[in-house]
Amino acid sequence: MGKRRLMYIELKADYGDSGPAWISNVSFSKSGETIYFNGRALKRMHRGGIAGNYSDLESGNEYWVSGVKKKGTNRHWAGTGKIQIDMNALSDFLQHIGQRELDTTQYQICTDIQLTDPQKFYEIENQKL
Repeated sequence: MGKRRLMYIELKADYGDSGPAWISNVSFSKSGETIYFNGRALKRMHRGGIAGNYSDLESGNEYWVSGVKKKGTNRHWAGTGKIQIDMNALSDFLQHIGQRELDTTQYQICTDIQLTDPQKFYEIENQKL
């Protein structure tokens, strides 16, 4: 696996701008074109999707992925809903935004983020047609 980075991830499929959203440390493929997060591989879409900038390699669902904003304006456009903070990334997030405590009106801690096996997706992307 490549480098790791704290990122904002929002599911766009069927939700508009108020889909489930997370802040977590993700890992990248060697090329940087694929993000590994919560058991998924999200591949950058260079030709813009309907609302996302990444798509799930298995389901095709679109996601909006971006760096975490220090001002807390992570939701894409005018979206609403609490953002899930990966418990394993909480200290990184608080340090990033310069706070000591989590604002529970905007964020909720989640404990169910799964590890991702990049090898599984490498094989999907590189199988012969």
